[in-house]
Parts: sequence; structure tokens; C-alpha cells
Amino acid sequence: MTKYLLKRLLHGIFSIVILVGIVMVMIYSMLNRNLVFAKDPLYTKVSGNAKTAYCYQKWEEYGYLDYVTYGDYLNELVKSGELDEETRGDVASFGRTPDKDSEAVAEYVAKFTETYRARGYTVERLDAMMLGGRKVASGGQQQLFAYKDLPLANRLWTYFTSLFQVESIHYVQEDIPDRGLTFTLHDPVYEGKFSPAIIGNGTRHKYLLYFNSEFPYIHQNIVTIRLGTSYTVANGIDVFRTMTRSQGSYVLRPMTFPSGLQENSADDLHSATYQPNSRTNNAVYADRFIDDYTGVDTVKNNMSKMGYSFTLGILAILLAYLIAMPMGILMALRKDKLLDKLGTIYIVFISAVPSLAYIFMVKAIGGRVFGLPTLIDMESANKLMYLLPVVSLALPSIASLMKWLRRYMIDQMNSDYVKFARSNGLSEGEIFSKHILKNAAIPIVHGIPGSILAALTGAIITERVYVVPGAGNLLTEAINKYDNGVIVGVTLFYAVLSVVSLILGDILMATVDPRISFSTKDR
Repeated sequence: MTKYLLKRLLHGIFSIVILVGIVMVMIYSMLNRNLVFAKDPLYTKVSGNAKTAYCYQKWEEYGYLDYVTYGDYLNELVKSGELDEETRGDVASFGRTPDKDSEAVAEYVAKFTETYRARGYTVERLDAMMLGGRKVASGGQQQLFAYKDLPLANRLWTYFTSLFQVESIHYVQEDIPDRGLTFTLHDPVYEGKFSPAIIGNGTRHKYLLYFNSEFPYIHQNIVTIRLGTSYTVANGIDVFRTMTRSQGSYVLRPMTFPSGLQENSADDLHSATYQPNSRTNNAVYADRFIDDYTGVDTVKNNMSKMGYSFTLGILAILLAYLIAMPMGILMALRKDKLLDKLGTIYIVFISAVPSLAYIFMVKAIGGRVFGLPTLIDMESANKLMYLLPVVSLALPSIASLMKWLRRYMIDQMNSDYVKFARSNGLSEGEIFSKHILKNAAIPIVHGIPGSILAALTGAIITERVYVVPGAGNLLTEAINKYDNGVIVGVTLFYAVLSVVSLILGDILMATVDPRISFSTKDR
């Protein structure tokens, strides 16, 4: 069993890498990279050389290429000690055209060009765009930069090696006192009350481990999952955080900040991250915090995108199994009778009619006939608003489970071992409960983990129709907005769930039926 699972896991990881690689090839090689500017409001506001530089800067953010400006090159020289600040100031400004460069500037421009061409970069220098020969046109400032498209292997390696960010006390580059970790039994957020916590200084997150009254009660920031940064859908926020952070209205509560300032706030001090020089540059932070761990999330009163999708999905799965299991059994026991024919009509209807049609039908009937809420309102306390989306999600699952359970049961009822059991005098009830139902349910059991994990991904059409703030709409929104980071991140998320669900399905099936063994014996 262990050997089989390990082999299945390795195959799954290989498949995930291949899938992500294919998606990256499609995005970064087959699609026009200018599409990322389709809904960029700043793209139409810049012109000339500034527009060209802006394009390369954005292409770097979206993962198409590596982009280095002349200024970046000089900064690296200063960091490495090859250039002092005074000389950097003297050579930072290059001329509107190459012939306008001073001798010192020309020397460093030549070094920049030689260095990056040797690394396989393309170096471009854009001369200033002039008006009337004396005035630089708007957006026409001279530009000097180098760029290189990222190979697929490098892109894959960078992506997968940065999936998990492990905290280190050396994350903060500045000199800070008392760098290290501190364990306390009295979390300062709770004003000295008993609550164990591990606090870092020099790490990215201030709180690495802490407890509170919210599920799962023990929280950690030691390892952070990073699926990729969003630039249009969530404006610079990681995909995983986009799916898991709370939504809705701010929850204001009395709070004492590290500085001792007391006020009503929605800030979550346990989420504090390091922001260099934030207290120096912002008086609000200076009033509230005693160090530069000022980057905090806010507490909101509703579930995350994944939370909404998972809640609706789990309820739909429960409803589907509660209805489909007895219906499938009854259809098999009353084969070709009225109930079987009615069930078959339902299965054919759900299979033949587009999902959008019956979802709107459920919405219309539920709203107009029964007066049920037809939209998900995050500010509403009415739990009935979940009913129609849950029913809409459950309908296709009910049809599928009924169809397959009926088929498996009829196959089992016609098996030789059932006839043999009857000849041995076993009652129909014993044959049904101990043999037919148990064997017919085995293939159904295999799909349970997949159904549960699939609830995390959401349902695209249902969530759109009922305006559910869930995860199902995330991928389509990212595709519409050409948000490469979200597309790749959600693809990886879906792929991991698929592999895990298949493995869990195998384990569950082997648990239900001891006759199933994944081990091989030498002969």
C-alpha cells in the first residue's frame, strides 16, 4: 500500500509540473503579451519612450522577461562596493543621445551594455524625443535598459521553488536590535492574558505561531503558501491569500496597539509584516507601532472566497447523497417500473439540458413561486439565501449518482454469486444488504473525496448566477483580465486537489473493500 501511494504521489507531482508547464507555454509563448494592457488604465495615459519602458516593466511583473534599467545596474554596483554614492550620482544621468554623454557616463554605459549582452540580454537605448529641437516631449525622456525572455525551465524552477516561503530571522536586511525568536505565554495582543505565542524579530511576520478562538484555533505564519501574485484581479495580493482572506464589512473592536494607543479598529495585529521605514514615512504608523511591523490585514465579518464555495459545495454534496442514494437503490429494485422511469426522465433531462438553463429555472421558481432569496448578500443574516445555490449545485450530482448506483446495483443483481446466494437459501434482504449494496457502493465511495475537495474550487456558472463571492469565478475573471499569476496559481491549485482526491479515493475504496489491495506480490 505504501509503495503504491508513493508511486501514485510521484506520478501526480510529475503530472502537476507538466500541466503547469503547458499552461505557462500557452500564456507566455502563444498569447500576445500586449493583451495584459487590455484593461490597464495607465497604459493609455503614457506615451513615447515612457510607454515603451512601462511595457517592459509590466512584462517583467507578469513574468514574461527579466528587465534591468541602467539605474538598477548602478544600484547593484553600489551594493557590491564597486561604486560609491558620489560617483553614482555623477554617472546616473546619461545624455539625450549617446554623443551627449560625458566621458564618465559613456564608460559606465559601455560597461552596462557589455555586462548584459554577455549574459544574453538585449540592450536598448532610446534617444530623447524632442519638440522643436530643444524641449523633451511628454513621455519622451531617454531610456537605457536591458531585457531577456525567461526560459520555460527557469520560469518553472522559480515558480515551484517559491511556492513555500519559510520564515527566517534574516529576512529583514536592515540592522535591527534583538534579532531572533521569542516565546511568550502572554500574547501582547491580548494585553498580557494567558495565550502562548512565538514572536519573531527580523522575520517577515511578527507572529509566527499564536492561538485564538477562531477555527482552527492554532495559527502559524512559519510557512506561507505563495501560488503567485495577482496584478489585476486582486492588485498585488497572492492568489492563495486572495482565496482565503475574509470578505465583507470591517469588524471594529476596542484595541490597544503596541504603542499603547487605544481605539476601535479592524486591524489584525497577528498578521503584522515588516515594512521598511514605515514608521518614519507615515505618522499614523508611528502613533500605533513601536517597530516597522506595520503591515496588517483587517478583520471582516464574512467568509473567504474559498469559504463560500466550500460551504455551498459541502451542503450540495450532502443533499445529493441524501437524495440520490435511496433513489438509485429504489430505481434498481423497481427496474422498469414507474419510479425507475421517472428517475430516468430526470437523469436524461439534467444530462441533456445546459446547466445554465436549469439553474435559471431553479432561480426563477424559487424566487417567484416560493419567495426565496435569489442572490447571496454578505450583509444578510438570512440563511435561506444558500438554499437555491445549493439545490442548483446538487441537481447534476443527484442525476450522476442515481445513474451509476442504479447501474452498479443491476449489474450486481444479475451476478452469478447472487444467484448462488439465493440457491443457498439467503433471504433477499440479506443478499441486498450484505452483497449487492456493499459491492455496488464501492465505485461510488471512490468519488467522495473528489467531491469534497472539488467544493473548494467553486462552481463557475452557479456562483455567477447567484452572485456568490466564491472561488469559482476567480479563474474566469483572471482569464478575462489576462492575469497570468492567478491563471497559473489557480491551475496549480486545481491540479493538486485532483491528485489528492484520486489518492484519497483509492485509500477509501481499499478501506471499504478489504479485497482491494494495491500491493504486488512476487510470483
